[in-house]
Amino acid sequence: MAERYFEREEVERLIPQLTRIMERMMDAQRAVLEANQWLQGEQRRIEMSGGGTVDQSAWRTIRDRRDRGTRDVQKGLEQLQALGGVPKDLGLGLVDFLHLRDGREVNLCWRYGEERITHWHGLNEGYASRKPL
Repeated sequence: MAERYFEREEVERLIPQLTRIMERMMDAQRAVLEANQWLQGEQRRIEMSGGGTVDQSAWRTIRDRRDRGTRDVQKGLEQLQALGGVPKDLGLGLVDFLHLRDGREVNLCWRYGEERITHWHGLNEGYASRKPL
C-alpha cells in the first residue's frame, strides 16, 4: 500500500500550480530541443566544410540556453514530485496521482490544459487507457 492517496478534489486544487510548473517545463523543453538542433546543425556544417569558423559567442549562448533549459526541466520534475505527482509525459503534459478507487490503487490522470480531474487509469496502464471518473 502507498504512503499517500489523493482525492480528486485535492488534485483539482493543485491544477493552477501544476499548470504553471508544466508551462515552464514545456517551454524549457522546447528551448532545449531548439538549442540541440542548432548545435547539431552547426556541428554538421563544420564537419561538411572540413573545418570552418565557429562563432564561439553564439555557440556558448546556445549551449548555455540548453543547459539552463535542462536545469529548468529538472526543477519542474522535482516540483511535481514534491506535490505528490508522478510526471509521465512532458510532451503531452501528463501527471499522475495515486488514488484508491473501490479498494484498488489507480492513478488519477491530469493532462496540461485540463481544468478538472476527469479520468483515471490502472497502475500498469497509461494515457491511452484513461477511463472517465
